[in-house]
Amino acid sequence: MVAGSCTNEVTVNVSVDRIWKAAICEDHILLPKIVPQFFASAELVGDGEAGSTKTFHFAPAAAPLTFVKDLVEVLDHGSHTTKYKAIEGGHLGRTLKSHAFEVKFEAVGADSCVVKTNIEYDTIDDGPLPEEEVQKLTDLPIRMMQAVEAYLIANPGVCA
Repeated sequence: MVAGSCTNEVTVNVSVDRIWKAAICEDHILLPKIVPQFFASAELVGDGEAGSTKTFHFAPAAAPLTFVKDLVEVLDHGSHTTKYKAIEGGHLGRTLKSHAFEVKFEAVGADSCVVKTNIEYDTIDDGPLPEEEVQKLTDLPIRMMQAVEAYLIANPGVCA
C-alpha cells in the first residue's frame, strides 16, 4: 500500500453560497441533471449532514465504474468545508484501498470563489498510483465545479 495525495484549485464566477449549496448540499439532485453523461442518478440516505451517505450511479461513459457510495464526515456550513470518503464502489477495490476528499470554498468576491480540493488515497498494491490516474483524480473535481458553475450562471434562480 502506498499513501498519496493530490490537490487542485479552481476559481468559479458564482457566489460561495450558491456553489456550496449546488455542488455540495444538493449535488445528489443536481449532478445527474447537469452532467447526465457521467451521472445516471444519485441517492441520499440521511439529512445530508455528517453521517449521511450519497450514492452516485454512473452512466455507461464512466465504465468500468458503475457507482460510488460516499460517507459525509464533515459538513461545515460556516466555513464552507466538507470532508467525505468513498466507502463502496468507485475506485475502491480496483486501484485504491481508500479514497477521501476535503473541499473548501473561499469567497473572493460577491460573485466568485475559489474551490480547493485535497484528495488523499491509499493504493491497493505496493506501487504508487500511475500519474495518469492521479491526473484523473485531480481533474474530476475541477470539471464538476466548472459544470456546476456553468449551470448556475445559465439558471440564476437555482440555489439563489
